[in-house]
Amino acid sequence: MRKITSFLTNSLALTATLALLAFTPALRAQQTDQSDHLVSPNQLQQQVQSASAARQQNIDTLTQFLSSPTAVKAMKANHIDPAQVKNAIPALSDSELASLSARAAEAQQQFAAGSMSNQTLLIIILVLVAVILIAVIH
Repeated sequence: MRKITSFLTNSLALTATLALLAFTPALRAQQTDQSDHLVSPNQLQQQVQSASAARQQNIDTLTQFLSSPTAVKAMKANHIDPAQVKNAIPALSDSELASLSARAAEAQQQFAAGSMSNQTLLIIILVLVAVILIAVIH
C-alpha cells in the first residue's frame, strides 16, 4: 500500500510540476508590459501615421503637378490619357513616390523662379509620366 501511495504522490507531484512549467511561459507572456517591447504600440502607431501622411503628401504633390494645364496639354499632345496617369500614381511604391514627388516639386520651383524653360518643363513632365507608367506596369 505504501508503494501505491508513494507512486501516486510522485505522479501527482510530477503532474503538478509539468502543468506549472507548461503554463509559466503563457503567464509570463500575459504579464509583459510595453517596456518589454522594442517599439511600443504608440510609437508604432505614430510611425504608421507619419508614413501614411508622407505618402499622401507625395501623392498630392505629384497629382497636383501632373494636373497643371501644362502637364495635361503635354500628355494629350503625346496621346497619353491624363486620367490613367493620375490613377497610376497611388500604385507607386513609397520610395518611387518620394523620389518623383521631390523631382516634381523641384521642377515646379525652378520653373516658377524662371530658371527653367517651358520646353525643359515639358520634357520633365513626360519623363515623370513615363516613369509612372513603367513602374505601374512592371
